[in-house]
Amino acid sequence: MTKKQKKMLYRILIAAVLFLAAKFIPMPMLVSTALYFAAYVTIGYDILRKAWKGICNHQVFDENFLMAVATIGAIALAIYEKSGDYAEAVAVMLFYQIGELFQSYAVGKSRRNITALMDIRPDYANIERDGKLEQVDPDDVAVGTVITVQPGEKIPIDGCIVEGSSTLNTAALTGESLPRDVMTGDEVISGCINMTGVLKVKTTKAFGESTVSKILELMENSSSHKSRSEAFISRFARVYTPAVCYSALALAILPPVINLLMGNASAWGVWVYRALTFLVISCPCALVISIPLSFFAGLGGAGHEGILIKGSNYLEALSKTKIVVFDKTGTLTQGVFEVTGVHHSPMEDRKLLEYAALAECASSHPISRSLQKACGVELDRSRVTDIEERGGRGVVATVDGHSVAAGNGKLMDELGVKWQDCHSVGTIVHMAVDGEYAGHIVISDVVKSDARDAIAALKRAGVQKTVMLTGDIKKVADHVAQELGVDEVHAELLPGDKVAQVERLLGEKGKDDCLAFVGDGINDAPVLSRADIGIAMGAMGSDAAIEAADVVLMDDDPMKIAKGIQISRKCIRIVYENIVFSLGVKLTCLLLVAIGIANMWMGIFADVGVMVLAVLNAIRALRTSKN
Repeated sequence: MTKKQKKMLYRILIAAVLFLAAKFIPMPMLVSTALYFAAYVTIGYDILRKAWKGICNHQVFDENFLMAVATIGAIALAIYEKSGDYAEAVAVMLFYQIGELFQSYAVGKSRRNITALMDIRPDYANIERDGKLEQVDPDDVAVGTVITVQPGEKIPIDGCIVEGSSTLNTAALTGESLPRDVMTGDEVISGCINMTGVLKVKTTKAFGESTVSKILELMENSSSHKSRSEAFISRFARVYTPAVCYSALALAILPPVINLLMGNASAWGVWVYRALTFLVISCPCALVISIPLSFFAGLGGAGHEGILIKGSNYLEALSKTKIVVFDKTGTLTQGVFEVTGVHHSPMEDRKLLEYAALAECASSHPISRSLQKACGVELDRSRVTDIEERGGRGVVATVDGHSVAAGNGKLMDELGVKWQDCHSVGTIVHMAVDGEYAGHIVISDVVKSDARDAIAALKRAGVQKTVMLTGDIKKVADHVAQELGVDEVHAELLPGDKVAQVERLLGEKGKDDCLAFVGDGINDAPVLSRADIGIAMGAMGSDAAIEAADVVLMDDDPMKIAKGIQISRKCIRIVYENIVFSLGVKLTCLLLVAIGIANMWMGIFADVGVMVLAVLNAIRALRTSKN
């Protein structure tokens, strides 16, 4: 419990003792009245203060105003009737504060759970100076610095291991409990915990650009993106609260006035009492508290699974996903390419591979890395000049004084080079040297082991159509789509073509349905932005893709897409349950009060009880093991 919660608990206990003493111990009326007032002031002074501030700031109609008016009215009624029984007024405030304490504890527990799940910010980085390790602020570590990560410490900044091997705990980032083995040459991301050996890591990014910083930024900003349901509740509360206040006023005045006009005796006290009870029951605490809490818990539950959602509006949209569009390379496939053949080349295979690798040396694309790996020798980049990237087609460069082009058939057509088709399944890199066709290189990608299961899981989750968009040749795309069970495939697309395909699919979907696009490359950023929901691969994805996306999968596991949809649907289901339950109970009790069946005690339990049950229901969104 926090200090504030403990203070509230002590106030509740003191007020409860005073209330029970005044209610059940025989004593003079003056003494019992004093005890009632002492209990009321002890438990309700902050509510009265907030209500008064609201009136002064012209923000009258809130739950504090409702509680203040209802309880002061009940006290006034007891004074008017000279009954000396102020129990109802004190009880309303007492049980309301008990509900507030419970709600505060529940919200605090939810926040602590999420904070613990996302407690990945490193406090320091170790830099070796004069044979000793010195702890410095991660923000002060420059790119290219070698840092030391000891067992039990968090990796503070993204980098590449230059010395050592170890096992990493990635649970805080990906939600996966299985440790990951790393060794010299492997890339590591910040936020992971080093479990065994000492690692020396050469940083590749500044701390502000590292994975851990981006995750923390996403989580901090996620609450600022409100869903339509949350916006509805805010608008609803602004209309609902003054409406019930005026309704209560009408209930207190109109029936007695009508009775007087009809010549009947008017029982003002009865109708004023009903109006005050009406105010107590009408307090929209359950809705105002439980809806944002449901979304907050849903975002935290998804984060625990390694699914970072940038706001509750995206969580709500994810629940309506009916079409999922995939990029191929790095999304459904591992993006681990291997050269599997060189065909129709008049020169030595090794020479052609060397030309291709040098032409592609400025690219970080997996195909470029596979060509460099196939060469088997370290490349001298001074041999290549005038590198020109041609989006969606390939690259043209000057290698050893020769004009070298490496790319797809569209590049060859653009250069006026007659090329030969390949019957092998894979990515085909056609080569031209000095304007003459020099053969082609076959590069094969590896499909992710769980990609087929991921497509099947999406179908079970209610996704109606899966689509794959790729710049790869049709033969390869069709082969992968058939292997995975994708419904629709479009190949040989430029980045602009992918946007056009997504535009077409957006026009075909239902009005209330959403389309999600899943990608990982820089060229996917425009499509991620255009889709209703952009989902980026966070571990291997480009910074541009992660920035443009609405959802980030921290371990690049396509199975998490279906998991995210299930979590979002559970969260939205809980939101609707709370809306229907709260409004249903409220309206029923308000009707019973208006016709004189319910009293203020029922109002107390209706208000506090509904709030407690709604908050308990909201916290269920944190649990993601079964959705």
